Amino acid sequence: MLFGAGSSAEDRAARRVTRRSILDFIGGEVERVRRQLGTGDRARLDRYLDNVRELERRIEAVEAHNLSGETRALPDAPAGVPDSFTEHMKLMFDIQVLALQTDMTRVMSFKTGRDAQNRVFPECESNQPFHPASHHGNREDKILEFNKICKFRMGQMAYFLDKMKNTMDGDASLLDKSLIIWGSPMADPNIHNHRRCPLVLLGHANGLLKGNVHLKAADGTPMANVMLTLLHQLGAGDMTSFGDSTGEFSFAAPASATM
Repeated sequence: MLFGAGSSAEDRAARRVTRRSILDFIGGEVERVRRQLGTGDRARLDRYLDNVRELERRIEAVEAHNLSGETRALPDAPAGVPDSFTEHMKLMFDIQVLALQTDMTRVMSFKTGRDAQNRVFPECESNQPFHPASHHGNREDKILEFNKICKFRMGQMAYFLDKMKNTMDGDASLLDKSLIIWGSPMADPNIHNHRRCPLVLLGHANGLLKGNVHLKAADGTPMANVMLTLLHQLGAGDMTSFGDSTGEFSFAAPASATM
């Protein structure tokens, strides 16, 4: 439904044309459901459908612009992919929120870009390609330049968190009911060092996480220890290991760790 099917790009493009609007495709089913709902649920459904329609319109506008013949910043990208990194991230985040809101899925994995990509992000006021900039040679000016790119890319997450916080699921927000693991595969990209990579846990995981703490793991602690602990807290208590885990990781914060 999202990406189409077919044996070739032409087949998939033709299918997308016939089902350009998901709402139009399921219009009859929606009306049948609406007649069975009470006033409150009908209003909630209408708000959701309005969000889907708005997302469709944004994607259509991107496609129209990218097929207009104007020079693109990303000439090899599909027509539905915005040249703007920020706009692309917002579209992807909005799709994820819509999927969670209807319980279409409860688990998602989202990678914001390839580590070895040479993309330039002019929105962050840097003209340096991402991967070459990461090999800064420990020069302060190069590190600060790379930091512009990293701050810009990390800053996209605020939009997603705000959407999750303001989307209610019963008596709590999606953010309160979710666990978001946000991290990086590199600690020092200059030498491809993946020791002591940063890891941020966001959301309250339905009350499992209290938040507002900064914890420093002991040297040599596998990141998989955190994953194993989270799996246990989420109900997978029968798992004895995960990846290269050596045990659980304590989320109990000492007094000095509270922020």
